[in-house]
Amino acid sequence: MTDFTMFDLKVTDGVAVATFNRPDKMNTFTPVVMREMIQLFDMTDADDGIRAVVITGSGRAFCAGAELGIAGGDTFNYTKRASGDEIIHDGIRRDGGGRVVLRIFRSLKPVIAAVNGAAVGVGVTMQLPMDFRIASTNAKFGFVFSRRGITPEACSSWFLPRLVGVPTALDWTYSGRVFDANEAKEKGLVQSLHAPEDLLAAAMDLAHRVTEKSAPVSIAVARQMIWRMMGAEHPMDAHKIDSRALQVRGQSADVKEGIASFMEKRDPNFPNGVGHDFPADLFAPEPEFE
Repeated sequence: MTDFTMFDLKVTDGVAVATFNRPDKMNTFTPVVMREMIQLFDMTDADDGIRAVVITGSGRAFCAGAELGIAGGDTFNYTKRASGDEIIHDGIRRDGGGRVVLRIFRSLKPVIAAVNGAAVGVGVTMQLPMDFRIASTNAKFGFVFSRRGITPEACSSWFLPRLVGVPTALDWTYSGRVFDANEAKEKGLVQSLHAPEDLLAAAMDLAHRVTEKSAPVSIAVARQMIWRMMGAEHPMDAHKIDSRALQVRGQSADVKEGIASFMEKRDPNFPNGVGHDFPADLFAPEPEFE
């Protein structure tokens, strides 16, 4: 298993829990965090023993955004700062938060954010491509970019209005205000609220509920279908991918097991694994950065 420095990783009963482990720094986002999060999802996708991924924080924060204390006013001035992790196209440095979000978007396992505390800037935008966001009653959120003189990042202009609607997305990004967990739930950013001491158990229960009796490859395909269809222009696009997926999966050993277990009134034991059996050719490759 890969060694990580910016979060602690524990796998229990098929659920990988990654906990940001710098509470003294409010679990702020750095180039190392970016790199390790991408590595995390590479690892979880490749491990058929992992059925779901939970991301949470330690201390008072989930992730309090970019670490500002090192470079101060030059934190976002990429002409002056270099981390060695850059990807540059035609003179434009790709946004690090966006690279993480696009990797989470491609995840083949369900992803749950268990938001234990402050989640601002990239600390909240990284959650948007996760399948479920549940929060502690102590959690706070903020799309604070306008208050720092910058603009939304991490593909949030694509994800946020799709999740909460355009007026709410504009309110939160224009004002840059920090809002509480109750507002986050009311507006649909998070699905449920929990006492702080119950949050992780609720995330584990959710992870098991959505995966324990389902075929992992079917979950992986469904995840990609639903997320990608958010940007489709016509339901025919969904019909095409549905038809292709049904043809591919209809021939699989998983389907034989799924039908047999139903007929025999027992829980299924699906033989196919995401690591080897995910039909990647169903989906178009990620567009190039231009």
